[in-house]
Amino acid sequence: MIGLGRRLRRSLRHVRVYPAEEVTRRSEAECEPRAAGLAQDDVDAIWRSVVRFYRQGLHPAIGICVRRRGRVVLDRTIGHRRGNAPDDPRDGSKEVATPGTLFNLFSAAKSVTSMLVHLLDERNLLRLDDAVVEFIPEFGRHGKEWITIRHILTHRAGIPVVPDAHVDLELLADTGRILALLYDTRPVSPPGRRLAYHAITGGFILGEIIRRVTGRDVQTFLREEVLDPCGFSDLRYGARPEDFARIAVNAFTGLTPPFPASWLLRRALGADIRDVVSMSNDPRFLTALIPSGNVLCTANDACRFFQLLLDGGAIDGARAFAPGTVRRAVAEQTYFAFDFTMWLPVGYGTGFMLGHEWASLYGPRAPHAFGHIGFTNVLVWADPDRDLAVALLNSGKPMINPELVWWYDLTRVIAARCAATPGSGRRPGG
Repeated sequence: MIGLGRRLRRSLRHVRVYPAEEVTRRSEAECEPRAAGLAQDDVDAIWRSVVRFYRQGLHPAIGICVRRRGRVVLDRTIGHRRGNAPDDPRDGSKEVATPGTLFNLFSAAKSVTSMLVHLLDERNLLRLDDAVVEFIPEFGRHGKEWITIRHILTHRAGIPVVPDAHVDLELLADTGRILALLYDTRPVSPPGRRLAYHAITGGFILGEIIRRVTGRDVQTFLREEVLDPCGFSDLRYGARPEDFARIAVNAFTGLTPPFPASWLLRRALGADIRDVVSMSNDPRFLTALIPSGNVLCTANDACRFFQLLLDGGAIDGARAFAPGTVRRAVAEQTYFAFDFTMWLPVGYGTGFMLGHEWASLYGPRAPHAFGHIGFTNVLVWADPDRDLAVALLNSGKPMINPELVWWYDLTRVIAARCAATPGSGRRPGG
C-alpha cells in the first residue's frame, strides 16, 4: 500500500501554489455588491471558493467574472499566465495573470457558434430542421443526407468522431481537409436516434454552413454581426499574433486518466490528452478557425456574452439577437438523456448544456440555467432565475482528480450566494 501511494503521488502533476494575495489581480469594473443585490460577505464567500480551488494545485491560472443583475461583482484572476506549469523550472520566470489575460473556451465555443446559426434562422436564411445537404451537397454520402442542422446542434447527427482519423496540428489547420473527411464519414448511428457529444466534428459543419449562406467565414460573421455592434473587445475565434503575449498557457495537470477514461477521451478528442494540451499552445492551433473549440477571450467578455443572452440578445443599447431567438436556442431538446460519448446524463438545448433542479454543472436548483463546459474545467453560463451570468476560465487541464470536488463546490457557492427570486419566472428576453 505504501508503494502504491508513492507511485500515485509521482503520477500527479500539480502546479506550485502561491499566496493568494501575491497572485491575485482584480478589475476596476467591479461594483459595490449592494448594487447587484448582494452583501459583501456573498462576494467574499465566492472569492474564497475560487482561492480554495486554486490551492488544489490543478490550475496555473484561473479567471472569473460574475455578473448579477447586469452588474460586475467579480472580475479577477489568480495565478500565473505562464511559467508555472508542472514541467516549468521552479526558479524560471513567471508572469502573473490579469483580467486582460486571454483564455481558451475550447468546447464552450459551441455556444457562440450555435448563436450564429440561430441568427441565420432569425433572418430566414435557414431553418434548424433543414437538411445539411441543402447547403453542403457534398455532405450527403453514406446516409448523411437525412442529417439536419438541429441534429448537429443537439449532438444527434451520428458523427461524433471521424473513425480512424488522428487529430494533429496539420489537420486542425486545414479546414478543407477536415470537411472532406467529414463528407466521406459513415454515421455510427441513424440521425436523431442516439445522443453522443460531437466534440469537434459538428462545429466544422456549422461553420461551413455559415460560410456558404453568408459568404463570410465564421470569424468575420461573428465580428461584423455581434462583436462590433455590441462592443466586445476581447472575444474571437483564434488569436492574432499580437494577442500571443496575453494568452494563458495551458498545462496538463493532475492524475493521468486510467482506462477506460483514457480511451473515451482519445475517442472523443481524436488524440491523447497530453497531445491535445500540447497542441493547444501551438501557434498553428491558436490561430486556426475551429468553430467547436477555439474561442479566445477574457473572463469579462465571456461573461458579457452570456449577459447578452440573459438579457434577450441585447446589451448596452445594442441588439444582436431577437428575444425569441435566444429563447428557442436555450429551449430544452434533450431531458437528462444518457450521452454515449461522455457516458453521463446531459440535458441539451440547441447548442447549450442545460441546468437541472437537483444537480447540474451550474449548481443545484438551476432548472433554467444554460451554458457550456470547455476542456477541461472551463464553464460559462447564465441563470435567469438568479439574474446571473458567470465565466469561470482556467489554464489547467486535469481530468479525473478528487480535488475537482472544489470545482463543483464553487458553482454551488455561487448558486447559494446569488439566490433565486422565488416565483420570478424570468426567462431570457422575458
